[in-house]
Amino acid sequence: MVLVLGLVLQTQIADRLVQGKFDAAVTQTESARAVLERDLSGVDPDREGAQATLTNALEQLTNSSIADQPGSPTAGEFRAVLTTGDTPGGSGRPVSAGTVGDIPPDMAAAVAAGGLARKYVTVGDTPTLIIGQPVTTAGRDLQFYLLFPLDAEQRTLGLVQSTLIVSGLVLIILLAAITSLVTRQVVRPVRQAAEVAERFADGHLDERMPVRGDDEMARLGESYNEMASSIQTQIRQLEEFGALQRRFTSDVSHELRTPLTTVRMAADVLYASREELLPALRRSSELLVTELDRFEALLADLLEISRLDAGVAELGAERLDMHGVVSRAVEAVRGLAEESGTPLVLDLPIDVVAEVDSRRVERIIRNLVANAIDHGEGRPVEVTLAGDDDAVAVAVRDHGVGLRPGEAGLVFNRFWRAEESRARRSGGSGLGLSISLEDARLHGGWLQAWGRPGEGSTFRLTLPRTVNGKITTSPLPLGPDGTRPAETNSVPTPPLGIPRGLLDGDDESDDPATVQGAPPVSRPGGRR
Repeated sequence: MVLVLGLVLQTQIADRLVQGKFDAAVTQTESARAVLERDLSGVDPDREGAQATLTNALEQLTNSSIADQPGSPTAGEFRAVLTTGDTPGGSGRPVSAGTVGDIPPDMAAAVAAGGLARKYVTVGDTPTLIIGQPVTTAGRDLQFYLLFPLDAEQRTLGLVQSTLIVSGLVLIILLAAITSLVTRQVVRPVRQAAEVAERFADGHLDERMPVRGDDEMARLGESYNEMASSIQTQIRQLEEFGALQRRFTSDVSHELRTPLTTVRMAADVLYASREELLPALRRSSELLVTELDRFEALLADLLEISRLDAGVAELGAERLDMHGVVSRAVEAVRGLAEESGTPLVLDLPIDVVAEVDSRRVERIIRNLVANAIDHGEGRPVEVTLAGDDDAVAVAVRDHGVGLRPGEAGLVFNRFWRAEESRARRSGGSGLGLSISLEDARLHGGWLQAWGRPGEGSTFRLTLPRTVNGKITTSPLPLGPDGTRPAETNSVPTPPLGIPRGLLDGDDESDDPATVQGAPPVSRPGGRR
């Protein structure tokens, strides 16, 4: 804006200067022409001695005080040129107080045609205004020119330019200072509020905005502080409730151990002597032992999930060949597979070494294979092991009922079960996949799910080769098409293990739910 304003002012001032110079020059030229015509009314330019008369007339004109007469406008300093030729430098004899060669030929032709002509030229290094018109004498018409140098106007315009530049710079500095001051007064409180909000979001619940004065920012600060206090109170209440809930679960699980042990001893005695009992009692003893097994498994899962929720679970990692770890886990559920007639197809290469907690990894694989058997409808269950420089992965693939759109994000919910499970044999508690998810998180790895109705489902466990290692991709594909979805440690973990494709509205996306790097949280989880 300052630049545009300066250009406009400079243009206006320059136009006014030139126009004023031209008006004064035209008036002065008319006055000089009248004087010349009066002095040369009886002079014939072609007669002998006319040259001296013409020269004397020009000198008198140049030295006259016409411009100083009252009421006569002045155009300032000028030089006069008087020539008898049609064009300067032609057949005529030039008579001048200056140089006839300064007159442009096109301007001389216009004056010779009997009209008033003007032109801006540069004579030497000086811009000059030339005004020419014919002058009548006793013999023939002569060409009369006045040359007005514009150096004074050029100096004036230069002074104006310098003044505008200095004024513009000063104005810009003042505007910058005012803008900075206003910005600091307005933006700084907003920036401070953003910093306080970021620290509050990072868990510093005691952060509050400073409140000064009673303007809009002060009211904003008061409202924010009230909101923060309310949120802090609710968060603390939730934390206390969560801690109480976890302690209650842990205490109840521990307290149930003692009566359960007594009941287990009595049930074992009845079960051992079931052949001596009546058929109805024999069946009751068998059901009692079966349900006690499920109850003990449920208590064990509740104790484990309470430790994970409390953040006291420890990782006992050691460098192991994953072939042996996965093989032991598969053998633990092979009886379940034989009972259901489900073939187990294993692809377990040796020398795939990683630092893992074998107990936790075996538990994850057992849960995944048992789930695949439950939902595989007797079709083969494939267990694949692979590794690369950064990670190892185990994929468990079944060809059963699969997962409907949206269920890939529900399989990790606690106590959630798929309705398509037609013949459950594992008798799980519904916490298996939730515990598996936390075990994978404890390793710094991923546990991901994919499935389509009628095409089966795939669960993939990806673990870093070393403790605290970082993984960006998995050695095994997740979907059946062999593609590897893009994965990155910097992508936040979607809640409840929901695949990113589901969050984007693509219910059948292969994009996995990544658990790498996210802190342990209390969440529902467990597939079936």
